Amino acid sequence: MKKLFLLLLAAACLTLSATAQKFNGVNVGLGNIWQLSDAQTRSISPENFKGEKGKGGMATTGTGQGPARDLGQGWKISPSVDIKAHTTFTIAEIDGSGAIQHIWMTPTGNWRFSILRFYWDDETTPSVEVPVGDFFCMGLGRYAPVTSLPVVVNPGSAFNCYWPMPFRKKCKITMENIDDRDMRLYYQVDYTLTKIPDDAGYFHAQFRRVNPVPYKKDYVLVDSIKGKGQFVGTYMAYGSYHNGWWGEGEIKFFMDGDDKFATIVGTGTEDYFCGSYDFHTNQQNDKGQWVNDYKEFTGPYTGMPQVVRGDGNYNSAQRFGLYRWHITDPIRFENNLKVTIQDLGWRGDGRYRPLQDDIATTVFWYQSGPHTPFPKLPGKDWLENSYR
Repeated sequence: MKKLFLLLLAAACLTLSATAQKFNGVNVGLGNIWQLSDAQTRSISPENFKGEKGKGGMATTGTGQGPARDLGQGWKISPSVDIKAHTTFTIAEIDGSGAIQHIWMTPTGNWRFSILRFYWDDETTPSVEVPVGDFFCMGLGRYAPVTSLPVVVNPGSAFNCYWPMPFRKKCKITMENIDDRDMRLYYQVDYTLTKIPDDAGYFHAQFRRVNPVPYKKDYVLVDSIKGKGQFVGTYMAYGSYHNGWWGEGEIKFFMDGDDKFATIVGTGTEDYFCGSYDFHTNQQNDKGQWVNDYKEFTGPYTGMPQVVRGDGNYNSAQRFGLYRWHITDPIRFENNLKVTIQDLGWRGDGRYRPLQDDIATTVFWYQSGPHTPFPKLPGKDWLENSYR
């Protein structure tokens, strides 16, 4: 009897272990793409606003009904939506437990005037509140290719997001058009319905802009994070008002009660974004002269995809768009996090020079529990990029 009991107990333990380890279909990669799960795949787009099974492509009216007038239902009748000026459109509203796994969209109009907001579960204030251009590393208002792991921007201004975004009860995604003109949005939200583990944090993204940065004052990327989580990325749209190099400023991560001095301090802005020596090519031209020029680059974890060099006319000021993803090196915190960076260049005599430039950032992090409300987003005039 004792032996039978032990055998039954061992079998039960194996069953429980197998159940506990069963793949939920969320963390998908090339290394486990073969692994099956009970997760359900769904997709929301203008051809299926609710992501319902078997109900895609049923529209009889939409932005494509004119071109499809000879073809009828099922022939690309609703490929996009028009968002009227000063209105908010609900892109997706999902009930249940699951995760956003991919977002594609192509927004028209001014990318600073279309505001993305994400709400998880029962939130009344958004966990994501960012102009659509800055969310997809296009904060300078013009297209540039990006090939990174969580954000990809393809020719034709096709925005793609691969940040995994788990939720337990509900997900809501909206876009507000704060412009005085209507805009058109093409989009698709791909997600899975499945059980989410207890240790999964909620995705957050917050936008800030200071123009100009006060003299000898640190720029604050974020200072309102409270709870347990991990910081996973930064996008910066930097506008230079000065001649000379602008990227000597140190980034600082104040975590879990740090006061005057931070736990993590970088050695310079270009160092934080994983470049060096001013992002210069330092190459010789056909005359044998050394030529220094900024070099755009884009990679899985870091990049400077956008450089506006100035044309001597209306686009006279230099602008830079940079990203840094902490995917293999997330910055973990237990209780709170504040992130700052210095706006710093050089004087002619070899001393550092505090600058007063235009800095806009979007920071990305995951955390458990409810978040603190974000600072109020500036209005349209303050958000505008006059150098579009």
